[in-house]
Amino acid sequence: MRLSRYFLPILKENPREAEIVSHRLMLRAGMIRQQGQGSFSWLPLGKRVLDKVCRIIREEQDRAGALEILMPTIQFAELWRESGRYDDYGKEMLRIKDRQDRDMLYGPTNEEVVTEIFRAYVKSYKDLPLNLYHIQWKFRDEVRPRFGVMRSREFLMKDAYSFDLDFEGAKAAYNRMFVSYLRTFTRMGLQAIPMRADTGPIGGDLSHEFIILADTGESQVYCHRNYLALDVPGADTDFSNDAEIGQIVKTWTTPYAATDEMHDEAAWEKVATSDRVSARGIEVGHIFHFGDKYSKPMGAKVTGRDGKDHFASGGSYGIGPTRLVAAIIEASHDDNGIIWP
Repeated sequence: MRLSRYFLPILKENPREAEIVSHRLMLRAGMIRQQGQGSFSWLPLGKRVLDKVCRIIREEQDRAGALEILMPTIQFAELWRESGRYDDYGKEMLRIKDRQDRDMLYGPTNEEVVTEIFRAYVKSYKDLPLNLYHIQWKFRDEVRPRFGVMRSREFLMKDAYSFDLDFEGAKAAYNRMFVSYLRTFTRMGLQAIPMRADTGPIGGDLSHEFIILADTGESQVYCHRNYLALDVPGADTDFSNDAEIGQIVKTWTTPYAATDEMHDEAAWEKVATSDRVSARGIEVGHIFHFGDKYSKPMGAKVTGRDGKDHFASGGSYGIGPTRLVAAIIEASHDDNGIIWP
């Protein structure tokens, strides 16, 4: 299409509300239009970039064995009450009622919905492992949305959900997503570091955030300088080989790396001063293992090889494509690239 026929509303001046480089450039280049606090329309150029990011994410999810579905944005509160999260999630959840006065919500995440799908159809270990993902809009009522699409209220999210018979199977699924994320971010030109992280409202006992080091990052992070030299898994990675995948994860989790919430000062002191990297970080992905946190209260059981019923062991895995677009711009900008002090 000719540029003269393209819709590209370029701004000559920096908008006053834009605090960071990605927000300024995305507004000036006509990629996005702010509709309200934390709410944006994606214009033709921005939509093309967002679609390309989603295409890479899909290719790597498919390569790792995940299957794409599409779940609703508006969810029934009954499912969240089954899991026990409806009252616990907090004010970020936008709660609404339909015309029949039923409690509804705009989904901030989809553990409950996907567990309901799983329990309706999967009854035997023979149907496992299973990993379902979708790319769908989410809403979280952020008290202070800022930095453009980096921290908005409505955002696009790729969320995947794995189901396995036991902890060993669930850990293997976690490892596959771990490696898939390394490949995904590398294909986008980003150096992402997996860091031990707090599980937050998702829950569970194992979690990693994938962090891009940048001075516009929202949180303080700590890691070993060795991450700069680690080799990212190649296109020939065999995701069916649990031993190979497990070894990659071990390599990428042996050096120290933690977010501020999980930072261990005693362990940090054991890292040589010359190898310490303390910087700001942008979260571009987050993965969780939570076992039977959702399957047990929601009755999602499968019959095992022993003929007995077992609550499925699960995990969830998120990437924010909208945030990724901003992170790519931040990381590629001269003054806001990856920082290695």
